Amino acid sequence: MADVPRRPLPSRLYAIVDADIAARANWHVPDLADAYLQAGVRLLQIRAKDAAGRDVLAWTEAIARLAGDAWVIVNDRVDIALVAGTRHVHLGQDDLPVPEARELLGPDAVIGLSTHTPAQIDVACGEPIDYLAVGPVFGTQTKATGYEAVGLAGVRRAHAAAQAAGVPVVAIGGITLETAPDVIAAGASSVAVITDLLHEANPGARARAYLERLSRV
Repeated sequence: MADVPRRPLPSRLYAIVDADIAARANWHVPDLADAYLQAGVRLLQIRAKDAAGRDVLAWTEAIARLAGDAWVIVNDRVDIALVAGTRHVHLGQDDLPVPEARELLGPDAVIGLSTHTPAQIDVACGEPIDYLAVGPVFGTQTKATGYEAVGLAGVRRAHAAAQAAGVPVVAIGGITLETAPDVIAAGASSVAVITDLLHEANPGARARAYLERLSRV
């Protein structure tokens, strides 16, 4: 593993602001991000697969001004993380390879990597990443990964492999307020949630409920 400064994840809740899902719930991306930040979220991702780059950049810059010490992570777009100055990215299996992203972003950047299989996890544990994401944990319609749900057993396997490499695990996929404590108990350092944070009319209150419940695990 390359020499990457190790740091704990700042929150057990990893809130993902998905532009399409936010729009369907009548939320503007920066406003939804601000609701989560005001609720106490300190680990936040901006995910906008189909938005124009100029929009994602504007959203990222706006959210960064609100974020304080929270981590603002851009999904896929290393270029936007660089231009916006946030320098934190989450990469998928088909995105820019981690070593190249690390070279561009520098040693202090936060880089996460999605994994779905034991083989991908093994490879990821040898990469200069800050966290390893595993999923989908449960069935989800939010993101079509092409992979079967890994379940809590998959989270436990990812944790065992990542622990040896000193890398925290973020679990994602179909997680709800009711199942999140079990996912943390299975070895995840944080749970990534998109849809269930919009389960109620007040997503900030929902985020606070997650943070409060997970603080007791």
